[in-house]
Amino acid sequence: MALDQIHKTLAAVICILCLMGCVQAVPPDLLVALEAIDQDLIALRAPEAAPEEYGQFVRQWVSLKARVQLDDDLITWPWESSDLENELRRLYIMGERTVSQLHERHTSQHRTAQAKVDRLEERLHTIISKVESIDGRILLGEKAVQTGLLVKQARSFFEQKDFQRAMQAAEKADSAFKAQVLLLSQELGRYADESRIAYWQSLAKQTIDWSRIHQSTAIVVSKADRELTLYKSGRKMLSYPVRLGFNGMLEKRFQGDGATPEGRYRVTDKRGQGQTQFYRALDLDYPNAEDRRRFDLAKKSGKIGPAKGIGGLIEIHGADNELLAQTLGCIMLDNPNMAVLYEGVSVGTPVTIVGALTKENAVALALSELVQRRDEI
Repeated sequence: MALDQIHKTLAAVICILCLMGCVQAVPPDLLVALEAIDQDLIALRAPEAAPEEYGQFVRQWVSLKARVQLDDDLITWPWESSDLENELRRLYIMGERTVSQLHERHTSQHRTAQAKVDRLEERLHTIISKVESIDGRILLGEKAVQTGLLVKQARSFFEQKDFQRAMQAAEKADSAFKAQVLLLSQELGRYADESRIAYWQSLAKQTIDWSRIHQSTAIVVSKADRELTLYKSGRKMLSYPVRLGFNGMLEKRFQGDGATPEGRYRVTDKRGQGQTQFYRALDLDYPNAEDRRRFDLAKKSGKIGPAKGIGGLIEIHGADNELLAQTLGCIMLDNPNMAVLYEGVSVGTPVTIVGALTKENAVALALSELVQRRDEI
């Protein structure tokens, strides 16, 4: 009985000691911390942002979790060293370091992407307003739409915190912006060409001088500023804003291109209500000999296809016909202004249409600003 009692006493003491000092092989809070590290790495897009570090972490974490499950019931004394626990703690330190690095990178990318996307949206607004101001929307066609979609895509990726893809979309949009500015500069750069402007100025001067010498009326139209000016005896009588063809700023090349011609013309006919689909109209002698010469040269050089025609029926007219509110190449005035102009001129009145009359014209200024904004991102 004494021996049994001793055994019972020893068992009780061992149990008490276990309750007081024995511990699990792996602290539960360490496992919880590692699970949190794993979730943080996923939230920070570690699989894409740091694939090598994340792959190493995952491989070790899966292996160590399997060992933890095998040793789940193992109890150790506090003074006993646990290789499993040590490996888990080293993994925790490595994971925590990777989280810290990714967080810093994430913060930096957030700032960079936000700045790029904000500048893109500002530039999109600028280019849209400038393109509209110089009637360049048709010239750019789908390019402008595609650029707008890229900017929206960049913003969407940014809102999803996918900063890498946001910046990639931003770079594509930036390239598209530059391509648009280049196209506009190529097609409309003549409005900033001093020699071309000097030529246009000489045409306008000749027309004004003719008006003074012959004590008659004459019209000068500046496409860049969308302005029609009526002279009488060499003096400016009035100026009206005008609308041009849907590609009005371009040089007229062939029928249907939507461009408004440039050159020296004359009013060949005056058509009132009932004689025209518009409110009133002044017919011009387009194409004249110079227009035909340019057209023939362009055809011979292959710049204009063989099926294209030179066109005709260029007018200065009012805007009664809503279906033709966007002219195909003519010069359109509001009806009250057209009424005054119609009464003020006669058949034979010279009409000179030029691109611009000053270096500081609207198209040149818009192009200059677009070029300056081109490299901002």
